[in-house]
Amino acid sequence: MEFYQSNKVDNFESPDFYQIDDLLTEEHLLIRQSVRDFIKKEVSPIIEDAAQKAVFPVHLVKRFGEMGLFGPTIPEKYGAGGLDYIAYGLMMQEVERGDSGLRSMASVQGSLVMYPIYEYGSEAQKQKYLPKLASGEYLGCFGLTEPDFGSNPAGMKTRIEDKGEYYLLNGSKMWISNAPMADIAVVWAKNEQGRIKGLIVERGMEGFSTPEIHQKWSLRASCTGELVFDNVKVPKENLLPNADGLRGPLGCLDSARYGIAWGALGAAMDCYDSAKKYSLERIQFDKPIASFQLVQKKLAEMLTEITKAQLVCWRLGMLKNAGKATTAQISLAKRNNVDMALKIAREARQLHGGMGITGEYPIMRHLMNLESVVTYEGTHDIHLLILGAEITGISAFK
Repeated sequence: MEFYQSNKVDNFESPDFYQIDDLLTEEHLLIRQSVRDFIKKEVSPIIEDAAQKAVFPVHLVKRFGEMGLFGPTIPEKYGAGGLDYIAYGLMMQEVERGDSGLRSMASVQGSLVMYPIYEYGSEAQKQKYLPKLASGEYLGCFGLTEPDFGSNPAGMKTRIEDKGEYYLLNGSKMWISNAPMADIAVVWAKNEQGRIKGLIVERGMEGFSTPEIHQKWSLRASCTGELVFDNVKVPKENLLPNADGLRGPLGCLDSARYGIAWGALGAAMDCYDSAKKYSLERIQFDKPIASFQLVQKKLAEMLTEITKAQLVCWRLGMLKNAGKATTAQISLAKRNNVDMALKIAREARQLHGGMGITGEYPIMRHLMNLESVVTYEGTHDIHLLILGAEITGISAFK
């Protein structure tokens, strides 16, 4: 599909009140700038039209692959970037600054498809799938959430039965990003013993379908669907040999939630930057609205929260690089940063007045998108309980 190319120039400037750039390497800065330039050139001009039409700009999948945005921490020998987690975070920040739906697509591909194949897969599986996923030749999706089981994935109903030469897969998954266009799906299901296992299901396997979910008011520029398995025969070599139990999918979610923490920061930055510039240009009562106390209060609070979130991301990235980041630490960052971004988007919407609801500015699109981001991969409240269990040693889930 052809998208309308906006003539509006993307003049985004990143806030860095605490000079956090001084903590980054030259490679980090170069990577961030290259992704920022890519977003400005190839995403910003079309993203409002794509969101208005509720169409996924599928042509960007290959471009994301060429830019190294898929699984950048996976080793180079599998066609990926072999980069550190700060670089990965900065990439996701810039992509979500463009649009949450596109960052969702990249997060799913890297953290929820490539990561489990790399971490839990056989060498043959790594060689077969990772290079094609890294390049964007293949698009993948992650099948965990079900119609009746979101926050409680352990209750999943999807089942596999060992039939000797293959596994027979039955069940369904819901709210799956990339599903309608995915070439492969990493699917989690229970075996006869009730153990959760991971399998790679390929497009074209008989009984496997991916109906699209329509009429979304959020993540409109991404494709979302279901995964339906009706007696699908999955070859035994497609089982992830090193994944056993809920620890497998939860490990993937840790990786994805880390990227979300950085991504939400990008959306918040975009809203702040737009609000700051608009308030300096918008004249009311013979002067810019930026001169009014309440407007300055809003901008000051936005910058404060963004600065705190930047420090959280940087420190968490250093912990990830050292192999020390815990699930609870990642959970805190995801919850805090998405909540922060939502609040900033709402304040920015007000500062833009009526123009804030139009596609002339990115605010309402970010706001609608973040309503999904605050829910997926652990709702705000679930992440509070993850941290609560870490603090008290008592799980509130049971």
